[in-house]
Amino acid sequence: MKKKLCIPITNFVSGKVSLPGSKSISNRVLLLSALSVGTTKLKNLLNSDDTQYMLLALKNLGISYTLKNHNTECKILGSFKNFQNIKNKKLFLGNAGTVMRPLVSVLSLGNNDLILTGNSRMQERPIKHLIDALCQGGANIEYCKKKNYPPIHIKGGFKGGKITIKGTISSQFLSSLLIMAPLAKFETNIFILGELVSKPYVDLTIHLIKKFGVNIKILKNYLHFQISGNQTYKTPKNYFIEGDASSATYFLAAAAIKGGSVEVEGLSKNSIQGDKNFYKVLKLMGAIIKWKNNSIICTRGFLKGIKIDLNHMPDAAMTVAILGLFSETDVYIKNIYNWRVKETDRLTAMSTELRKVGATVIEGKDFLHIFPPKKFISAVINTYNDHRIAMCFSLVSLSGVKIKILNPECVNKTFPKFFQNLSIIFKKKI
Repeated sequence: MKKKLCIPITNFVSGKVSLPGSKSISNRVLLLSALSVGTTKLKNLLNSDDTQYMLLALKNLGISYTLKNHNTECKILGSFKNFQNIKNKKLFLGNAGTVMRPLVSVLSLGNNDLILTGNSRMQERPIKHLIDALCQGGANIEYCKKKNYPPIHIKGGFKGGKITIKGTISSQFLSSLLIMAPLAKFETNIFILGELVSKPYVDLTIHLIKKFGVNIKILKNYLHFQISGNQTYKTPKNYFIEGDASSATYFLAAAAIKGGSVEVEGLSKNSIQGDKNFYKVLKLMGAIIKWKNNSIICTRGFLKGIKIDLNHMPDAAMTVAILGLFSETDVYIKNIYNWRVKETDRLTAMSTELRKVGATVIEGKDFLHIFPPKKFISAVINTYNDHRIAMCFSLVSLSGVKIKILNPECVNKTFPKFFQNLSIIFKKKI
């Protein structure tokens, strides 16, 4: 494993790159395919650490599938009944939130008896609100070590009923409940307390659930979800996974900073991912955007600061923070508390690393205020084993100073070929 990667100084970027499949869609459709009646063929599946954790978990849960074309195509034979044929009573899920959260819910059905665990960071990511919600519906779940955190011991028991859950922590909690609830014995009514964070990810989940033959009633402006029980997921037979919108942000931002123009293939204006709207932020900050049928082109304009609520796209918000280093005036990003429960505490991590390269940063409970550096400073960036920090800070080399990325292979979580793609637009080997 490479311990450190030097990103070459680059004064101009241009070119065309292709996106891998969306992580959020890939892991959701893998699980939905496994739960469905029939065989599903998935194309453009993301081949990364997170999807490998989902695939390994499904295999241990009795699901049969075949992979080809460098693991980007998957033929999967679904059957919820097979989830009772558990081969391993302990599933290790790394730091994959898109695997841990939905499996916690799905495995709370029936009479399961198994342990879900993960790496050291996963064991620091709170899961209390999801567990409390599941227990309201009859689930029997115990904490194995530290209360409110994985690893957890699941013994099944969820039947349905009335559930309340805070909407301010993680949209993945709600998404996992929505995927599981149609399979419960009775109707489930989910009531949201407070603001619903990352709403586009909930919309994405509901869209995919519908593709697999199940409808969910959204009531009171996303504060109440009504899900009938004893439903059956049905395979759509074939599903093509669109390119990852969060991954697109780094290449588009590079163009906005030092373009030229960069075209990103695999993303359309009709994308079901919320992070496609990163282009709107780029336009507000002064970049020039053009859409084609299945690609987006960003051309450098004049970057100006912005004050913006990015609760609806927290991953893309990290890229906006990097744009703040290069803008004419300050950038203020608010309503991003859920950064603190991601792969690392991203608010503190981003603040620390932004200061290293010369920025003045004010970190609040749920906001980041970035003042661009008067002079950039060469730095060694600690990634905290967080793929998005590695990808974001690679763009700081566009400032004309050398940047070294610690533990660069953390990008394997969602984008193993990130640095190869960055080389294309940098016109330099990385």
